[in-house]
Amino acid sequence: MVPLRDENPVTITPYITYALVAANVIVFIYELTLNPQQLDVFFHLFAVVPKELTASFNGITVNQPIPEPLTLITAQFLHAGFTHVGFNMLFLWIFGNNIEEELGRFKFLIFYLICGVLASLAQWFFSAQSGIPSLGASGAIAGVMGAYILKFPNAKVVTLIPLGFFFTTLRLPSVFFLGFWFLQQAFNGLAMLEAPANVGMENGGIAYWAHAGGFIFGAILGPLLGLFSEDTKPSFWDSQNLS
Repeated sequence: MVPLRDENPVTITPYITYALVAANVIVFIYELTLNPQQLDVFFHLFAVVPKELTASFNGITVNQPIPEPLTLITAQFLHAGFTHVGFNMLFLWIFGNNIEEELGRFKFLIFYLICGVLASLAQWFFSAQSGIPSLGASGAIAGVMGAYILKFPNAKVVTLIPLGFFFTTLRLPSVFFLGFWFLQQAFNGLAMLEAPANVGMENGGIAYWAHAGGFIFGAILGPLLGLFSEDTKPSFWDSQNLS
């Protein structure tokens, strides 16, 4: 299922969301200028390499000019291909503006980066000795989605759904669209726990635990940062007469 847009307008210009999309696209364009060897060096330098992060946490010096913990931030702006960056930016474009409006620009940026850091740590926990670079904005964006599903569970997401050789669109409540997405990530993450060591992150596969972890951390951090404070727009829950 591919989200096309949500029916949840905002009253602000979401500058931070736009800036994050632009930053990711600019970095990806730079990646395209590198040859395969240069790109490999670039990823090992700025992406999270779990075994190097583990060594850093254990006080072992890693022969890298960039402190390994800093890659928890820099890795959020790296992508491995057009599909990777395209889908990530689509999800950020659709869901980020509403959370930026609810939290405010500064808190949204902090929220986004912290979700990305915690999501990477969630993946690291399950692959602490992997030498495969972990990268992408997926964990941070999953955090945005975790906050979105709490604040706007009934907001409609116009979704493209393939039916064999044909496509159709449905207007799905975000609680179903995002809930299904989260369950898919969690299920695949659990499946990977039983997989051989050469599957998943060990051969550069999808970091499902970063996705699921980011979603959970976003659902926790959003309310802590004021997602439901009185100066935000009424949510679905606020608008219901529960008497």
